[in-house]
Amino acid sequence: MYRGLLVIMMISFFSSGVSAQWSMELETGLAFESYNEVRIPNETGTFFDFTRDFSRTSAPFPFRFRPAYTFGKKNHVLGLVALLALDYDGPPPFAINFQGVEFSESENLIIGFYKFNSYRLTYRRDLVHSERFTLALGATAKLRDATVRLGAMERTARKDDLGFVPLIHLYLNYNFGNWGLVFEGDGLTASQGRAFDLYGGVRVRMADDFYFKAGYRMLEGGADVEEVFNFALIHFASFGFQFKFGATDIGRRE
Repeated sequence: MYRGLLVIMMISFFSSGVSAQWSMELETGLAFESYNEVRIPNETGTFFDFTRDFSRTSAPFPFRFRPAYTFGKKNHVLGLVALLALDYDGPPPFAINFQGVEFSESENLIIGFYKFNSYRLTYRRDLVHSERFTLALGATAKLRDATVRLGAMERTARKDDLGFVPLIHLYLNYNFGNWGLVFEGDGLTASQGRAFDLYGGVRVRMADDFYFKAGYRMLEGGADVEEVFNFALIHFASFGFQFKFGATDIGRRE
């Protein structure tokens, strides 16, 4: 699938009259959890929910940075660095076996940590493109960097998970002049788990090539495999900025 996408990108890039533009997008906001369920190892570990069984110790600071390159007007290559870390603590409501380490119900305090960082590369192509409406479809290669950790006194147990996930990418945009509605998402489900990152919101042009965005983002998914069971649903009240720059016409260069 990705080899075919690369061929399409190369053909589009080297065709005559290729217009190109760079953009950069920054996003942050507030995060709210519905659940964050863990059982590690899957067969012998204890099931617990960070959201239900522990308390958050601080407000998370999600951060997303996305550079993008547009060429041929309808072809887009997007990178993404998305960082999220959540801290928890509290007395355990029951004994927990995590990564082979026992945390008893009599523990005064357990410190919990959950990290879910995502690094992605996306290619998408506009299938419908007009002054008002854009519909685009593509594919995303995602590198997942996740950590779950529990600690009490001098005992600590952790599970790191680094893996590749292919996703389908969808983009919709409807413009009303200087502002517009945007829906964008990556997602896919399989027998081993699922991953969805969906966003809906508004984008407002503040000046030439400078935009403000605000909306709702949902991050949901996880894995159910031999070593790990972990599924989380996190909601974001998101806002950010987009800058466009460096518009050129590659096909007409001497």
